[in-house]
Amino acid sequence: MTAKRIMLVEDNADDVALTVRAFHSHRPTLDVRVAHDGAEALASLFGAEGQPPPSSLPALVLLDLHLPGIDGFEVLRRISADSRTRFLPVVILTSSNEPGDLMNGYWLGANSYIRKPLSFQDLVTASQRVASYWLDLNELPPRPM
Repeated sequence: MTAKRIMLVEDNADDVALTVRAFHSHRPTLDVRVAHDGAEALASLFGAEGQPPPSSLPALVLLDLHLPGIDGFEVLRRISADSRTRFLPVVILTSSNEPGDLMNGYWLGANSYIRKPLSFQDLVTASQRVASYWLDLNELPPRPM
């Protein structure tokens, strides 16, 4: 079995450090790749100009909504629209408590919406639950080649 990898799409350096630390606190070998904005996330998923798409995709995308440049909604829209990534699980991880953000996220194809916990211990608990469900329990259809 290959090691599972997640992509964290987050522009706040403090949130990146805390989230990676939370996941590594219970899964020290988990491969967490960080995209610092929407453009970097899309390049990682679909390839950049002059570069082919990646040979493998992450098992899970953790997506902040309010990113510089290309926002999380547009990233989600493009993931949902492409046959290679349509079934890629996307969990929105955001500080937004706007009802419109919640509805728009689900409308665009998010699989889950989680508000960023305020304490580190709550973030650790949330990361354990997210990893357990999305990386261990959930089954996806085969990805197109």
